[in-house]
Amino acid sequence: MNRRAGHTDWCGRDHRCNLGEHRSDEIVVDVAGHARAVLVRVRTATGREHAEVRVRVALAPGELAARRQLVGLLGDLRQAVTRAAIAARPRPGRAGQ
Repeated sequence: MNRRAGHTDWCGRDHRCNLGEHRSDEIVVDVAGHARAVLVRVRTATGREHAEVRVRVALAPGELAARRQLVGLLGDLRQAVTRAAIAARPRPGRAGQ
């Protein structure tokens, strides 16, 4: 952390840092015409860190197919969020790893 300015090493150090938050540059995954995901690392004023993720996926024109896509997307997101949450838990006997 850059103590003099209060920024982290990964902080974007510009207008994104406000109200005590520090925000990284955006990491973008773009599948042209089909999907886009944007990830930003955030440290709140209390020091808690988060990953902020926005996802945009083109849906099928038909209602039934679009609903199937949404169900699949929600299932995949649930699995990804659960996996990330489990990885953050401390494991007994493995302090500091």
